[in-house]
Amino acid sequence: MKAKRKGQRKLFDKVAAKVTKAAGSPAASVSAILIVVVWALCGPVFDYSETWQLVINTGTTIITFLMVFVIQQSQNKDTAALHMKLNELIASSPQASNRLVDLEELTEAEIEAVRKYYRKIALLAEKEADIHQSHSLDEACDNHLRKVKSNRK
Repeated sequence: MKAKRKGQRKLFDKVAAKVTKAAGSPAASVSAILIVVVWALCGPVFDYSETWQLVINTGTTIITFLMVFVIQQSQNKDTAALHMKLNELIASSPQASNRLVDLEELTEAEIEAVRKYYRKIALLAEKEADIHQSHSLDEACDNHLRKVKSNRK
């Protein structure tokens, strides 16, 4: 059962990636414009009937409904990959705080607490002469005090 689901997921991933790429292409935009133009030109032929209007409304609703899921799946995959890349950069840097790995898994309150630390770091950095100086989450205050003492000597 798990192998079947894994195969279905893999197939959906491939289809979603291809549909997303195709939907974002210039050819898809031109096709959409042509469909709307042809539909509009058919208006007089069908005497601008309710059925004529229903055709475009139904078509666009169905396409939009399906594309939401396909695009969301591709977006989820891209976001997960981006998070892993950022986690790798954080984990590989001795100056970066490992507390930031998987930050997206924290609650809103926890994220706000981390945001407060970074606001404090930003305020300390504003006082620095070198705007390129960086601080880790855990060492910001200590680094700032060391720098102030060093500059006084």
